[in-house]
Amino acid sequence: MALNTDRRYMSRSQAEAAQIDVGLRSYMLRVYNLMASGLVLSGIVAWVIVNVPAVTGLFYATQGGQVVGMSLLGTIGMWSPLIVLFAAMFMIRSASAAVVQGMYWLFVALQGIGLSLLLQIYTGESIVRVFFITAATFAALSLYGYTTKRNLGAMASFLIMGLFGILIAAIVNIFLASSLLQFVISGVGVLVFAGLTAYDTQRIKEEYDVTMDGETMSKTATWGALSLYINFINLLQFLLFFLGQRE
Repeated sequence: MALNTDRRYMSRSQAEAAQIDVGLRSYMLRVYNLMASGLVLSGIVAWVIVNVPAVTGLFYATQGGQVVGMSLLGTIGMWSPLIVLFAAMFMIRSASAAVVQGMYWLFVALQGIGLSLLLQIYTGESIVRVFFITAATFAALSLYGYTTKRNLGAMASFLIMGLFGILIAAIVNIFLASSLLQFVISGVGVLVFAGLTAYDTQRIKEEYDVTMDGETMSKTATWGALSLYINFINLLQFLLFFLGQRE
């Protein structure tokens, strides 16, 4: 009798584990699809800004048909994703899933303004090459974060400290314009966002709960996609510093 009870318990446990496994794969696929769609939208916005003269004139100052700098609108657009991000963080608990998704799409669309600057600085061929290098690196790091049994939360505090260090150094370098400091920032940036990619993937995986309702799951997936999107974009920009070919 006890043996039959144990078998029923094991069967039920295995069924529940299988349900969680299937649900987790579906959830992670949703996160990655959102992130990939965000990258596509950002890329389209950046391409339109650079290649459609009427739009280019809105975001860049031109002289003799050549881009000489960003316009006031372009400068505002460069910083606007940060405003959207802080607003989303402030509203995360009270906002509906539809609002959170709307802010995500707004963020990635505005991010295309900043990415258009990369199209002005680096050759298209080198951007494509570094993009695929970034994608392969990101995939490997994310796979590691998903499959490893090691708790990556222990390095989270160091990664956050490194992130703040990069931000402070980048602000300082606006005034110093030091190529050496930029080299250090880019090197540290690659390491920090590589670590964050693995850590965030594990964190997103652990946040999944089969009992979450649809609204909560949608919000959680969107935030997860945003984290991975930010990691990918920053990894791309820092790798371009080392591997990109300038115009």
